[in-house]
Amino acid sequence: MAGNFWQSSHYQQWILDRSDLLRERHDDLKHLSQEDYQKIMIFFANVIQALGENLKLRQQVIATATVYFKRFYSRNSLRCIDPLLMAPTCIFLAAKVEEFGALSNNRIITSCQQVLKSKFSYVYPQDFPYRQHQILECEFFLLEAMDCCLILYHPYRPLLQYIQELGQDENLLQTAWRVINDSLRTDVSLLYPPYLIALGSLHLASVILQKDLKQWFAELTVDLDKIIEITKEIMSLYDLWKAYDEKKEIPKLLQSMPKPNPAPSRPPSQGANGQDVGGNSQAAQQTQLSQGVQ
Repeated sequence: MAGNFWQSSHYQQWILDRSDLLRERHDDLKHLSQEDYQKIMIFFANVIQALGENLKLRQQVIATATVYFKRFYSRNSLRCIDPLLMAPTCIFLAAKVEEFGALSNNRIITSCQQVLKSKFSYVYPQDFPYRQHQILECEFFLLEAMDCCLILYHPYRPLLQYIQELGQDENLLQTAWRVINDSLRTDVSLLYPPYLIALGSLHLASVILQKDLKQWFAELTVDLDKIIEITKEIMSLYDLWKAYDEKKEIPKLLQSMPKPNPAPSRPPSQGANGQDVGGNSQAAQQTQLSQGVQ
């Protein structure tokens, strides 16, 4: 692990520009509005959260899995790999990286079956369509997309430090902590360093609780404009939630989502003689991974 955030791959490779995100999503945004795209991302973040809770994972593991999911689709179209397969794959990888321990084959598949049946049957009335070997294959593509940059810095630790400076206000801590969890449904984890997300969440929590922290924020040597940007982005999420009926809207949105390609989304590696390395297995493998629930 890097000694600090500024030396880490998180900072050096995975703090993105908003223009980069829009460019990479160009193909998906031909079929979906930005708001509809966000609703789909919110839905699968909810799937990851439900899987994590069913598996009794720590919140940090769930947060890592959610960021992995967002990283993959920040560089790939939704048509590349079915998000319903990518979601448990991110949980599977995050549990190992965050030292929770490897999840057994039966446990993660059983959890997927239970969660879909109990919470998301209005979208997926049939059984979870994937098996462990497909999650293991999907993990390879996830690792490749992230360039094996697995260590994440979350806003939880800097939040605890700021709360200590403010005198251990438990109510403020709990509210800001929930705001950080909500922020995982936005793009802020891809756009801003975690300490700024912690400050943005703390600022919003202070507004919610009507606590005056203006003087404390004024004394910070940080970019206050960035904090306001983060606060506005999270508030936009709350505004969207007010009018968003997930059970009613998400089935139709998933139908309009770009469907997985019937062939690999990029050509397989070529050997010196011009033949595909590994024969047809790579094409068959990625085709299998990209099979969506019809």
